[in-house]
Amino acid sequence: MSNLETDSAEFACAAGPADGIEVLHPREVPLGGPRAMRVRRTLPQRQRSLIGAWCFIDHYGPHDIGRDGGMDVPPHPHTGLQTATWLFSGLVEHRDSAGVHALVRPGELNLMTAGAGICHSEVSVDAPILHGVQLWVALPDSARFTGRAFNHFVPEPVSLPGGTAQVFLGELAGRRSPVPSFTPLLGAQVDLDPRSELVLDVDPAFEHGVLCDRGAVALGGAAVGVGAVGYQGPGRKVLPLRNTGDFPARVLLLGGVPFGEELVLWWNLIGRSHEEVVEFRRQWQDGDERFGAVTGYRGRLDRLPAPPLPPVRLRPRPARGG
Repeated sequence: MSNLETDSAEFACAAGPADGIEVLHPREVPLGGPRAMRVRRTLPQRQRSLIGAWCFIDHYGPHDIGRDGGMDVPPHPHTGLQTATWLFSGLVEHRDSAGVHALVRPGELNLMTAGAGICHSEVSVDAPILHGVQLWVALPDSARFTGRAFNHFVPEPVSLPGGTAQVFLGELAGRRSPVPSFTPLLGAQVDLDPRSELVLDVDPAFEHGVLCDRGAVALGGAAVGVGAVGYQGPGRKVLPLRNTGDFPARVLLLGGVPFGEELVLWWNLIGRSHEEVVEFRRQWQDGDERFGAVTGYRGRLDRLPAPPLPPVRLRPRPARGG
């Protein structure tokens, strides 16, 4: 998925200290066009820019494609990150410049590694209701110029007292995903029974975020509304979740060790300096081979142009506040 904001701000991504539970509220962002699908974006924001290496969260749907318009994101570039797509309903066609053509289905992880550079397109197809999450993972300096790659994994649900979990990255509740990551990560869908309480054993070295997709959810004593993310800092061995409502609830649990490197996120590009991001943008606009080309996409644009750079130098921002 692309960041299609025409006034794209830069973000310096680094984890900040936190005491207690912090609730991050999303902002609505259109994916472009007069009938654009709107998404709820929770990361990055000025309050917090990363949770582990997770640096971008877009939560969308449920969208009636016939009524609201679907997803049609033309070929666009990425550097220094991975994209993780997780659907609750719908079907998305993925094409990228590594030659991958895949259909993204509910309950299946699709993880694309951009490395030094990739471009891809995403189009919703067939299924009438689209509902899911797009996530980005920042790559550490040691891996950010790696080659393009694509991983697909279908996790089996594991029963929990009061719910179920599907672990697509990392390890939780005795289940481990076979998908490798460049930094220690956790990614799982957790479904909570009505009026249930679930205390999950977690790695105390991790910080965690709980994205509420549906239902009345609390992380510790903090209510987390639909589209919001509850944040719990490192140093805790358990993560307490409650469904305070009379209907099933569903969350996405994301975690990782605090990301110790400073980086600049602007538009769809991650770099380590102003000059590097400016050069990535120039290369995309010039059709440089760094990003390659997508074949088979038939949409509204051949490729998505980069927005104008801000009139000031791209600079680091604090992880919290500022």
